[in-house]
Order: sequence, then C-alpha cells, then structure tokens
Amino acid sequence: MNFNTPGIAGNLRISSFSNAYGVYVFSVLACSRLWGGRGSRRAVLPASGVRATAMIPRANNHCKEMERRISLLKSSWLLMFWSMGPAAFAGETSPEARTSKRFGTECREFNVDGRYAFVLLPTSPADDGTKPWLWYAPTFEGGHPEPSLGWLFTRLLQNGFAIAGIDVGESYGSPQGRKSYTMLYEHLRQRHGLAAQASLLPQSRGGLMLYNWAAENPEKVKCIGGIYTVCDLESYPGLARACGAYGLTESQLRQQLADHNPVQRLAPLARTRIPILHVHGDADVGVPLEPNSAELVKRYRELAGPAELIVVRGKGHEVIPEFFENQRLIDFFLNGGDHASP
Repeated sequence: MNFNTPGIAGNLRISSFSNAYGVYVFSVLACSRLWGGRGSRRAVLPASGVRATAMIPRANNHCKEMERRISLLKSSWLLMFWSMGPAAFAGETSPEARTSKRFGTECREFNVDGRYAFVLLPTSPADDGTKPWLWYAPTFEGGHPEPSLGWLFTRLLQNGFAIAGIDVGESYGSPQGRKSYTMLYEHLRQRHGLAAQASLLPQSRGGLMLYNWAAENPEKVKCIGGIYTVCDLESYPGLARACGAYGLTESQLRQQLADHNPVQRLAPLARTRIPILHVHGDADVGVPLEPNSAELVKRYRELAGPAELIVVRGKGHEVIPEFFENQRLIDFFLNGGDHASP
C-alpha cells in the first residue's frame, strides 16, 4: 500500500500493517534526519519484517520545520488507523470484519463463504500451550449462541479454548452447509492458528450440521459433546421439510438418506474412536430422546465407539442447569473426551 504523508519530503511504502507503530517510528526518524544525507533510504523493521522506503532530506538546523513535519506525520497516521477501523487489528481481511464483546471476551465477527461467522478469543492461554477450540452449532446471527451458554463458554474460555461458529441458515446438514463449515475450519486454522482438531458442541438441530461435517472429516474432530442433539433427519425436521435445503424432493432425499442422516453415518467416527457424550431429557417432545441421542449412542457402541449418554429425567427441550451448567460436559471437553464410556 502507498501512503503519502502531507508536508513530508517522502513517500512510505508499507507492505504489512503488522507493525504500524514501527513504521511510524521509522518515519519520525527519517524526518529527524538521524540518518542524514539526501536520497532514498530503505530499511526492514526487524520485529515484523515490515519494509519501508523514505526520501530523507539533508540535515539542517531548522528544528521548527522538523517538528511541524513530525506533527503532520502523527496526524496522518492517526487518520489512517481511524479510517481502517477494528478490522485491521482483528486479523480479518473481509470489509465486514468487526470486533465486539460477548461472553466476557473479545468476539471477532467476519464473513466466510458469504456467511456470518464468529470466534470468541480465550481469556487465558491453555496450560499446555496449545490452541484448543469448541465448534458450536447452530449459529444464527443475532441469535444463537444464546446467553444461556455463558456458564459453559466462560469456563472453556478461561481454560484456553476459543469458541467459533458459522451461520449456514436452516441447512439441516446439507452438502452446501458442510462446504461452508469446511471453509470456516480452514479459515480458523490459517488465520488464527487453532488446533487441528475441534471439539464439537451440537445443540438441538446443530447436530444435523456438525455430525454430517464430522462424518466427512473425522480426522479434524477431537470429541463431540451434545445437548438434546438432533441425530435423525426423519425425527426432526422430517424429510418433507428438510428436502428443500438439499435441493431434492422428499422421495429423493429418502433414497439418499444414508448419505445425509447423522445416525446412519457413524462408522468413520467410530473407526477413529472419537469420544461422544450426549445430555438429553427423557421428556423432550420436539427432539425425542429415543430416535436421537439414545439411538445414536446405541449404534455408536455397536461400532465399538466410545459413547456416554446422560438422561435428564422428567426434562424436555429446556434451558435449565441440568443441560447448560453441566459439570460433566465441561470436564468432557477439558479432557478431550477421555472419560467417555465405551
């Protein structure tokens, strides 16, 4: 990027914003004639590799002129940073990138594949120096994740976890939604350096999205801990309602159900022995226990996969501590699912 500073006998060429303050210092030094002599001077700032070029006039005794130029330089840099906004510091190149505060930490919001996405930054580093992360679904801009997840999220953030998600609408686990999921995964790995394996938290219909992606990417999954998770497309939302998201008729989706139904796609997860823990109420009407979490855990164990099911008696699809302040679920994520019962 070229940035012309008014009143300065020079032109700064900046190839990175990663050390903007360093470039400012370089510019002040140039205006101060500390190198002396007229002509072009080129330097690389060692802290970040930022390369800058400036035209440096011959030294003279006009101190007031020097001070005027430095003052103009300061104003120019401040104006540039103000116009750049928080996106320049958030590490996102998308013009929609912004920074907010959620769950007591910095939340970076941006677009991936034209869809809203977010990542919550951990409030403390992980003890082992890694960058673990939780992938939450469903995400809806302005909606999920809801404040009810505060107890769970806060404890993970305090233990070095980042938390991320992407809004793929009511995709019901469709291939198009899975494509966007893969793009988010790659973005978080490349841009934020998060761990190669994510811990997944599918809440309710988020199970259709995360399980279908996990079945095709088992090597990228650390563990799966769900809250009244939808595991069967026929149970919820039903094929007549889901088929539109797949671009299929109800009959076509039924014929291809084994390729899209989480409860039928467990073999790749079992082969890599990904631990699974579900917490589900036995009075859930919207997402009944038996065809969803109970059936998934049963089938997963038959495939020799490590799985655990916690049944909350007399409770349904509710926002209550038994689901959202569950110590067992926290321990499961913090231990990478090590304690899931086979």
